Amino acid sequence: MTRPPLSLLDLTRVREDQGPAQALRNAATVAGHVESLGFRRYWLAEHHNMVGVASAATAVVIAHVAAATRSIRVGAGGVMLPNHAPYVIAEQFGTLAQLHPGRIDLGLGRAPGTDGVTMMRALRSDPARGDSFPQDVVELLGYFAPEDDRPRIRAVPAPGTDAQVIILGSSHFGALLAAELGLPYAFASHFAPAALHDALELYRSRFKPSARLAAPHAIVAANAICAPTEAEARFLFTTTQQGFLGLVRNNRGYSPPPVERIDWTRAEEAHVGAMLRCSAIGTPDQVRAGLERIVAETRADEVILVSDCHDLDARLRSLRLTARAWT
Repeated sequence: MTRPPLSLLDLTRVREDQGPAQALRNAATVAGHVESLGFRRYWLAEHHNMVGVASAATAVVIAHVAAATRSIRVGAGGVMLPNHAPYVIAEQFGTLAQLHPGRIDLGLGRAPGTDGVTMMRALRSDPARGDSFPQDVVELLGYFAPEDDRPRIRAVPAPGTDAQVIILGSSHFGALLAAELGLPYAFASHFAPAALHDALELYRSRFKPSARLAAPHAIVAANAICAPTEAEARFLFTTTQQGFLGLVRNNRGYSPPPVERIDWTRAEEAHVGAMLRCSAIGTPDQVRAGLERIVAETRADEVILVSDCHDLDARLRSLRLTARAWT
């Protein structure tokens, strides 16, 4: 089979014994590592009020990583647009695109990226803002339009820049919007795979070619942990499993070290297992087979990996082994 390119979504996880400064240094290290391995993109996500995630100021971290790399595309996977004025995001990502032409991605989501209290009290965001997401995306795209003589508000220095806009989602909503606007679509199947196949079918069947994209481009997210033995890979994967167990329990903490046994109920184990169903864990052969299965089932044009290891060296090795197995 023809294997699509690999990309990486970095959760910039913070360890309690190291703090956010080390997590941000690690981000540049990981980005440079996957660049050398031939990955297409390196993405960061907007999360708020989470001590275990260091990428809240997403555009700032993108600038940090882009300055530390040379060729890999760097961007947001994504910016949670209801938290922001489209004009401000256009200014930020227009600036990034001026600094790093041909390398900046702007993935857009309509989730808050945090809990409801933080969204309303700290971000001053109305839960109803998500309803205007399609209009906000269209407004944002307008700020990137090439310069002309028409009187209009300009999000300097965005006009004419080449930031690639991508719609993110985990439901039919984002798929239909991406199809209508003729934009790439990235599905968050690394933690919400339930609607994956239906959403991709809707995206492809309803896609309208645009000046930005002539044909559908579907990016599918998958967890991937690779190690010399299956036992070690599954041990390392307990960091991811514990992290999602924390979300289920509304306990958003630091990156947990791997454990031999997770203390969870059967219901919690089943819930987390369903969330992480789109995963490839094991030896290089097992990870390759797992990713091939995901690609065969989804016809993904690109696979974006989430490889959340507590230990940086284990993570770098996992990514290296995965890349070698995929080539």
